Amino acid sequence: MAYVVTDACIKCKYTDCVDVCPVDCFHEGPNFLAIDPEECIDCTLCVAECPVNAIYAEDDVPPGQESFVALNAELSRLWPTITEKKAPLPDHEDWAEVEGKLQHLER
Repeated sequence: MAYVVTDACIKCKYTDCVDVCPVDCFHEGPNFLAIDPEECIDCTLCVAECPVNAIYAEDDVPPGQESFVALNAELSRLWPTITEKKAPLPDHEDWAEVEGKLQHLER
């Protein structure tokens, strides 16, 4: 079972999770991170590091966000791997508490 980045990451893109990942399974898009389900080793280290609680075990993804399981798999094949922490997006504080951000995802 892999871990999944969900809606809360969109337009924030905190990368605290990247720093603790032992297998470099995170991939970076313009305003979102995705986890490669083939690389994720289910270590759970990233979950506690996410300041907006955007990362869940595949079986625990919140209701209504199940599409993020397939989305992470798809985008992780398209986007480059990110292995070092970066600053969050400039307006991350404005978006940190916003729900339902899927329409703002940039591919």
